[in-house]
Amino acid sequence: MDRIVTRTLSCGMALLVERMSGVKSVGLAWNVPAGSAHDPADRVGISAMWAELLLRGAGELDSRAHADALDKLGVSRGTHVETFALGVSATLLGSRLADALPLIVDMVRRPRMDERQIEPVRDLCLQAIESLKDDPQERVQVMLKERHAPAPINRSSLGTVEGISAVKADELRELWEARAKPGGSVMALAGDVDADAAAKQLERLLAGWSGAGERLTWDEGTAPRGYVHETDQTNQVHIAVAHDGPAEKDEGSWPERVATAVLSGGMSGRLFTEVREKRGLCYSVYASYGTDATFGRTVAYVGTTPERAQESLDVLMGEIMRLRTEEGRVTPEEFQRAVVGMKSKLVTSGESSGARAAALVRDYHRLGRGRSLEEMTARIDALKVEDVNRHLRGSSLGRMTIATIGPQALKVKRET
Repeated sequence: MDRIVTRTLSCGMALLVERMSGVKSVGLAWNVPAGSAHDPADRVGISAMWAELLLRGAGELDSRAHADALDKLGVSRGTHVETFALGVSATLLGSRLADALPLIVDMVRRPRMDERQIEPVRDLCLQAIESLKDDPQERVQVMLKERHAPAPINRSSLGTVEGISAVKADELRELWEARAKPGGSVMALAGDVDADAAAKQLERLLAGWSGAGERLTWDEGTAPRGYVHETDQTNQVHIAVAHDGPAEKDEGSWPERVATAVLSGGMSGRLFTEVREKRGLCYSVYASYGTDATFGRTVAYVGTTPERAQESLDVLMGEIMRLRTEEGRVTPEEFQRAVVGMKSKLVTSGESSGARAAALVRDYHRLGRGRSLEEMTARIDALKVEDVNRHLRGSSLGRMTIATIGPQALKVKRET
């Protein structure tokens, strides 16, 4: 794996390029500062509409012509909404990147947002929100985020019915112009790509693009947290729990990853063993840890039945707390399994040009630079089980949040 080349283009956009030996494809990931947290308070969901509209024509090409042009080049593409950014992704043969870049750049710089496309897109976005009624596992995660994080970073990427319904056609275009700026944007290319050639072409394509994205602020102390329940008369109960963790820049982020892998490292993880295997309390249980530049979150989930819901929550909370005690310290065997699993995932992600491009964009947002697989592997290799246990004993979970969906509210035994 060659080194990562990082440049700031004259327009102000960051460009990261990693050439991957032996790979014929190239992955592109492009984040612009137009995520759900940037939506106007009375138009929450406009970013979800943008994500659809960017795929429906750009520049001189209408929706069909633009799609045909990308298809002829073999470009697999998509868009997605994150908290801080709207992302455009693409995977294609490296030999066709130069032909595809103008079409991809037009998606961001010159989206058509044709009048006839707006109402179908609005309907699709409203249907996505409506579908949450039939997906309580996803709905409980939306509830959890809304309660655990402060506004505006607590918003669902789907938006709200009220916000999407209120969006006008001219607002879609005007606000996109205001939000989609090079300052705060970052593009990553990974795979069969020449950094110099790509940079030169992007300089031409992005000439005249200027400005910086909106700078967001929030107050962590305003998040309500605690316990929230939604009554749903079904034969399933969905439980989600969130607690604070280290930010990506914090030295504790790597021990925290190991600790989460000990809890939720497949069938050998503590949650699977204690909640499902020993007690047969649930059909699904897991935990995941995610970071940002200034904060981290660990989220755990249990799907169970009404009769077993209270015990499932109690055991889940007990395992989260026990991990931070002397009695529940991580063992050398658990540590070794967790480390092997983490390195295996790194190696797997390194085989995909698309995954590497996405990882570089995430790294730049969280750290201001991209990390190679070798750097991250070395960081894992430097960890010791004592480091993990020391971190756990000294870390704070913060004020926790619990969200449940089911026939009855549950009893929370620990002050959240």
